[in-house]
Amino acid sequence: MNSKVMTIGTVRELTGLTERQIRYYEEKQLIFPDRTQGRARKFSFEDVDILKEIHTKLQDGFHTYELRKSLAHHHVRS
Repeated sequence: MNSKVMTIGTVRELTGLTERQIRYYEEKQLIFPDRTQGRARKFSFEDVDILKEIHTKLQDGFHTYELRKSLAHHHVRS
């Protein structure tokens, strides 16, 4: 689940998000894909779940800074 093996195109298909949205969430430090030597993003199934959660919470009115704090707190406890 934690192996980062999926491309952004695969993640786009699994989440229904656009590549632009995924890159935006990365820019806002909500998701942290690995990078290949060629700088291509690689995601895990856990990243897909996090992206879905982020998108849902943003639609529910949360702000990116609130999510960043929440995700950081969650990952410290995990």
